[in-house]
Amino acid sequence: MDRIATHDELERARLAFHQLVEHADAAGLSRPSNGTRWSNRQLLFHMLLGYLIIRALLRLVRVFGRLPDGASRVYAKVLDAGTKPFDEVNYLGSYLGGNTLSTARMVVMFDHVVNKLHLRLDAESEDDLARGMHYPVRWDPFFKDYMTLADVYRFPTQHFDFHRRQLTLDE
Repeated sequence: MDRIATHDELERARLAFHQLVEHADAAGLSRPSNGTRWSNRQLLFHMLLGYLIIRALLRLVRVFGRLPDGASRVYAKVLDAGTKPFDEVNYLGSYLGGNTLSTARMVVMFDHVVNKLHLRLDAESEDDLARGMHYPVRWDPFFKDYMTLADVYRFPTQHFDFHRRQLTLDE
């Protein structure tokens, strides 16, 4: 894993998030995003959420990465079977978070989670970064069937970049 590239990706996303929020006005934040059911404000929260969930995903890899391969394969299949309820919870969570948190609070949270990810990434051993597990591929286009801890560190920025293209703040 190229830790420097991952650190750079995290910082690029942090800077981009700051710029998106700082340049957004109330009308732009309320505008519907492109290709989602969320407003731009809700989608910004969803982009933040992609980073917030990483702590849980890292824990899962640490646990399942030490178990036989079949354990995470079964777990992923069970989660894939629950895709419809997950999609609704995912939608509602970002809807509520986007309508509840101020954009200033989102920026603070983004900074905090990125700082924590930098520290955790620096503390990971090469063996830990190589551990992996199966993921529910129907939950997110960036979940691969099998992801290492290193892959999980790169996931939120892939997610961020994808959704950034759906924002309609500048229209």
